[in-house]
Order: sequence, then structure tokens, then C-alpha cells
Amino acid sequence: MSNPVLTIPQERETPFTFPVGYHRFHKSQVYNYQLNRFYSLGFFKFEDIAHIGERISTFADWRTEMVKLAEKAQAENRLLNAAFYYRAAEFYTLNKDHPGKEFYYDRFIDLFYQAVAGDSFERLSAPYGSGSLPIIRIAPVGEKIGTLVMHGGFDAFIEEWYYVMKAIARRGFEVIGFEGPGQGNVLLKQGIPLDYQWEKPVKAVLDTLGIEETALLGLSMGGWYCLRAAAFEPRIKHVIASGHAVDYSRIPPEFARSLMLFFVKNYREYTARKFQYILDQGRSDMQNWQTSNLAHITKLPPLEAFEYSLNLNEENLHCEKIRQNVLYLTGRDDHIIPFKVHAKQIQLFPNAASFTDRVFTKEESAQNHCQIGNIPLLLDVVCDWLKDKQGVRL
Repeated sequence: MSNPVLTIPQERETPFTFPVGYHRFHKSQVYNYQLNRFYSLGFFKFEDIAHIGERISTFADWRTEMVKLAEKAQAENRLLNAAFYYRAAEFYTLNKDHPGKEFYYDRFIDLFYQAVAGDSFERLSAPYGSGSLPIIRIAPVGEKIGTLVMHGGFDAFIEEWYYVMKAIARRGFEVIGFEGPGQGNVLLKQGIPLDYQWEKPVKAVLDTLGIEETALLGLSMGGWYCLRAAAFEPRIKHVIASGHAVDYSRIPPEFARSLMLFFVKNYREYTARKFQYILDQGRSDMQNWQTSNLAHITKLPPLEAFEYSLNLNEENLHCEKIRQNVLYLTGRDDHIIPFKVHAKQIQLFPNAASFTDRVFTKEESAQNHCQIGNIPLLLDVVCDWLKDKQGVRL
């Protein structure tokens, strides 16, 4: 991967202003959250998506509409918008349509890096197993306060956090974003599946860049990943997790969880057929997407992928080994991670150097998964906490 240091200093770039507010673009949360997500992060144009919900009922509808928007935006030279409309098309292209996923990904990457070609950042890579991990590094504006390494979760792309990284760098932090196994380029172009032992990719990044001390931020399932990494990587001094569960198998009601585990253990053939049936139906619901995408990022058949996901649990997280400063962020109305798990989860860090939890509310427009709806508030909380831990006067 190339390693350009581009010519325009970030302090001369026009800062991006994140929109605040969570909108009803679609009646279904399956679609509405994703529309808000890409809008809130700065990549969708409000006028493009204000009424798009009226035209979307299925994943096929979603892809059709997103490709139309991408083509329109590209024709108008709105390359960043176009890039993320292709990313959105890829997002709800299911595993059985894998060639489509890679096509949309390629269009996304090409347009994204055309759009930001005049900005100041570095593209690097860290050797990892048979492949490499893509890295974006952004230098701090002004005097450096510290280093923050960040990543997403599940099937996240590094480029989705571009404006977030820029905003944090403007507050004095060197910011390094990377993709790990099961994410973005590492999965789609190199075929490297998820490995829940997240200390491995973190070590690869820190070793490659010669980083001896850093904060680590993980978003969504990346919150679980970053806490796992902190348990085994002493170079992490501060860890920030948003929008995750300590044990993903505990999210469903206990009866449903016990029933599923019973069938997995005792009726494997039947359960495997059931998982495949969910995929074959092609229904536009969250269960279908989760089952498909889990198989996609693990590169396993659906049942085996579900069994692998059970590794994302409290035992493997090793909270008792986490001795860093911890910032734990929760959305009060997170539709993916129910608030009922918050009180239990914050009791699981007996040896943390310090522990701070923050619950975001509807009144703040930040009650959703990973504070989508109020990214500026998320940035304020994260950066103020980091500055406090670094001993910087606020």
C-alpha cells in the first residue's frame, strides 16, 4: 500500500461540521439507523435521503436506490457522497451476493480516495499474517497531546471514521485508524476472517508504527474488541468503548438464548438447515442480515459462524486483566445493545486504574448506537476525558 504524505496541512483544510439530530428517514429501524449513521458521520446529503424511505421496502430496493444516488452524486462531482452511497449499497448486499459486495467496495474506495486526495494524511499498512492491515494516520494540529488508535467493529471500514479522526486530530491528538481481520480490505480483498483475539492486530499496528503508549477507541462491536486488546496489550494506557456488549449471547432473552444453545448442541443438522433457511428467504429483516454478515466476516457456514460469535463473551474478554483507565459509553435507547446490560457490564472491571461511564440520552440526540445523532457530543466527551487522563488543562 502506498504511503503518501499529502501536501495540504490539516489546519488549512475546512473543518467539517457534523449535523446534530436523529431523523425519521424510514419507518423501519433496520434502514433508518443506517441512513442516520452515514448522514451523522458526514457522508450522506440530507436532500438526497429525506424521502428515500418511501422507496425502500427490501434490501434489493435499498441497493437500487443507493446506486442511483451514487451515480447522480458522481455526475455532479460530489465524490464523497457518491463513495458512501456505494458503501451503503455494499452494506446491505448479502453474503450470497458476494461479487456485488466487492464491486461496490471497489467503487467506494476509488471514489473516496479521489475525494480526499487534497487532504493531509498518510496511508500505511501493518504486516499481519499472510496479509496486511490498512492504516490511516493523521497528525495532530498544534502541540501533540497524545496518540489515539481507533477502529470499528463487525464489518466496519476505516474510511467511515475519516471526519471523526480529523476532528480528534484538530484537538491535538495523533490519530491512527485501522482495519482488522474480518473488516473492509482485510476481509474483502485479502480474505482474512474475524479473529476475536483483537490484541493481535493492535500489536501489529503498534509494532509497525513504533508506538509505545496510546489510547484505544473501539466503536460498536469494536468496543468488545478494544477491551479484549487492553487486557493483553500494556502499551494501551486508556481504553474507550462505545456501543458494545460484554457477552453478545446475553442480549436475547434468557429463554430464547437457552433454547438456541440447546438446539445447537443437540440438533445440529436441524439448526444448520434453519440458519440456511433464513438466508435463502432473502427477507429484508435484521435477522437475515445478521446471519448473512456473520457468515461473511467469519468465512464460516451460518451455524459455525454463530458458534464462533459465542467467543465474544465475558470469559474471553478478561475484564479482570484490564488495568487501564476505562471510558464506557452507552446509548440509552441503543436498538442493538439493550440498556438492560449496562448496569451489569460496568461492574466487571475490578482492577481498572479508573472507570468512567457515560449514558447518552434522547434529549442530547445521542441515545442511539455509538451516539449517532450527536457526534460532536461524543467527540467532546472522548477528548475531554483523554485530556484529563493526559494531565492537560481543559
